[in-house]
Amino acid sequence: MAIDCANPRLLTDFWALALGYVEPPVPKGFASWDEWYDHYDVPEDERDEGGYLVDPDGVGPTLSFLKVPEGKAVKNRVHIDVKAGGGRDEVPWEVRWPRVLEARDRLVAAGATVVKQFDHGGRGDHFWMEDPEGNEFCIV
Repeated sequence: MAIDCANPRLLTDFWALALGYVEPPVPKGFASWDEWYDHYDVPEDERDEGGYLVDPDGVGPTLSFLKVPEGKAVKNRVHIDVKAGGGRDEVPWEVRWPRVLEARDRLVAAGATVVKQFDHGGRGDHFWMEDPEGNEFCIV
């Protein structure tokens, strides 16, 4: 999945925290990413134009954060659900909801914004949020 952005480092750090993802390891045969960039003649001024994350368990999709000149203009057509609570059907509300609240607080401290809280059956269910660049996501 690729996400256009103004600041790849900011979003790479944010989404690593949100999802528990990590930056990919340096390719085999190279001691560092700078050595890899040098090998492929990537100019210094282009090395901050992307950020990349992988699921440390190798299960989830990879994420790419690509620097683009234009800003976000409209609502996302696709968004990420951060399943911090453990799943509505798998985890009782009394356990799930505090996990959702903790994730909300942690991500707000990292630069996210709460757009709206959604309730179901008279109690909290999930949050619609925006990352530091305004990309929508939910915490469930």
